[in-house]
Amino acid sequence: MSELRISSIETRGVPGKKRYAMVIDLRRCIGCDACMVACKAEFDVPLGVFRTWVPYKVVGKYPTVRKMFMPRLCNHCDDPPCVRACPVEATYKVEDGGFVLQRYERCIGCKACMASCPYNARFMLPKHRTYTNITSVVDKCTFCHHRVTQNLVPACVQTCVGRARIFGDLNDPASEVSYLTNTMPTQVLRPEEGTKPHVFYIGADRNHTEIGRQIYDPQNVMDAERAVFDKNHR
Repeated sequence: MSELRISSIETRGVPGKKRYAMVIDLRRCIGCDACMVACKAEFDVPLGVFRTWVPYKVVGKYPTVRKMFMPRLCNHCDDPPCVRACPVEATYKVEDGGFVLQRYERCIGCKACMASCPYNARFMLPKHRTYTNITSVVDKCTFCHHRVTQNLVPACVQTCVGRARIFGDLNDPASEVSYLTNTMPTQVLRPEEGTKPHVFYIGADRNHTEIGRQIYDPQNVMDAERAVFDKNHR
């Protein structure tokens, strides 16, 4: 059964309102990182930080070893703890659409929202940016609000070569995301947190959904994974 039925109660099904969500089909993700590149190009995301990222874990036993990819991003929760944690209301939720967004001019960089997010989806914008002077404030994925409001899909969805990312309005019964969440077994990350996330995964293994949450782990963590994979593919 889709976890949509137990995790979304606040903006789903409200007459006249949209509720956007993303379905990520892990059976289709090939780990090409095109979504990451598209996101960085769209938002001038500096090196070293990410709005979306695609960690992987080496699973299986030789000779059936494979990489399991787990794309991550802000989950645009129905009950976002980051909104409650922000002392200056710099983080807010858009009622029509369900977007969780930032008011950069209000952000004081206290990192309370970062500490409250169970998905580690937020980061401080460093000073090295190419074509915008918005720095030293918290940033995150916005579901490409500026594109969606112009009837375009998010940049990562547009760029996904395997069509692993599907985006749309859950309140529209004719949308693909509505069809998938109602007909396919889907999972959300950390449902026990009660955040009611709106990024749904098809084919997620509950034993491995925590991979990549600590996105800023030391480099040796990823190096160890690569070493295991390379060793089993000689």
